[in-house]
Amino acid sequence: MKLFDVYPVNDIIIEKALGSHVWDDKGTQYLDLYGGHAVISVGHTHPHYVKRLTDQLHKVGFYSNSVKMPLQEELAALLGKVSGKDDYQLFLCNSGAEANENALKLASFYNGKKKVIAFKKAFHGRTSLAVAATDNPKIVAPVNETDNIVFLPWEDQAALEQAFQQYEVSSVIIEGIQGVGGINVASEAFLQKIRSLCDAHNAVFIADSVQCGYGRSGKFYSHDFAGVNADIYSMAKGMGNGFPIGAIIIAPKFQAVYGMLGTTFGGNHLACAAALAVLETIQAEKLVENAAAIGNYLMENLRTFDKVKEVRGRGLMIGIDLPEELSHVRKELLHTHKIFTGEAKPNVIRLLPSLALTQAHADQFLEAFGKAINK
Repeated sequence: MKLFDVYPVNDIIIEKALGSHVWDDKGTQYLDLYGGHAVISVGHTHPHYVKRLTDQLHKVGFYSNSVKMPLQEELAALLGKVSGKDDYQLFLCNSGAEANENALKLASFYNGKKKVIAFKKAFHGRTSLAVAATDNPKIVAPVNETDNIVFLPWEDQAALEQAFQQYEVSSVIIEGIQGVGGINVASEAFLQKIRSLCDAHNAVFIADSVQCGYGRSGKFYSHDFAGVNADIYSMAKGMGNGFPIGAIIIAPKFQAVYGMLGTTFGGNHLACAAALAVLETIQAEKLVENAAAIGNYLMENLRTFDKVKEVRGRGLMIGIDLPEELSHVRKELLHTHKIFTGEAKPNVIRLLPSLALTQAHADQFLEAFGKAINK
């Protein structure tokens, strides 16, 4: 049997990882500014994370949600404290797509309506309804197609108001910062408009925080910059530092009913141990504050390069928009300078490093980037 070939991969085998570095099977060290796609939030193989998981594995690795699990309650309490959303309710699952799927489903249960407003360049996942709300026809199979999704232009308040007049809107789902779409930051005014329209029409505001949440933006949820609360926040990538876990937090107005949502693996013992280790490390090492400081440092310096078209983002979620003639830069960074970065088409380099990235790491990247764009 061979692998189903759906991923274009770099011919690099990573055998060891620590902090913001990884090493391949030849012993070559790389600076990791990609973080496994915004997943490595507290650094590779962080000692507290490793201990938390190891200790839990020696006790019990898994049992289903048919028994009481104090770790889930501990996670809910700590997540409420760190995020500032103590009065919300937590539902645990396994991935970002699953989180968004449950959020959209819960919204429709709540108000009995079907129409979902999403936005151009959105990416919400690859499962049935989540992928239907993703603006990429190439990954939407015929069975996923539905007329219940309405795509609107990004940041177009007039179009948003018109949609609420035209449709019975169940929910509006929006990334606080679009990731796959190229690091496009939702303005505070636009998020506030979504909140006011959802309030006026009994619609549900879903804040997709899968990539832009968990402290990456310099606030726990990037939507928090707007000073309003969403009804449901979805999260996943940075939540478990590599252990598969996802979640939604749900405003108090939603009433749970047995069987409404469910999962076999979601919120298992190891997943909760991983998520607790992440939150404890974020608190202890002040990583949200670090993401804000190092992110600002990087963006300020990146904007001094004449050949860069635009630098977008918040905290340690940064997009570097390059002209077409510099489309080689990402490969140059990887193969010549041994630095992993991400990309968004056509020519946007994405920086999604650990929230523990240091200024020395930032300086190393800036020096390499300067050489790469001037080669």
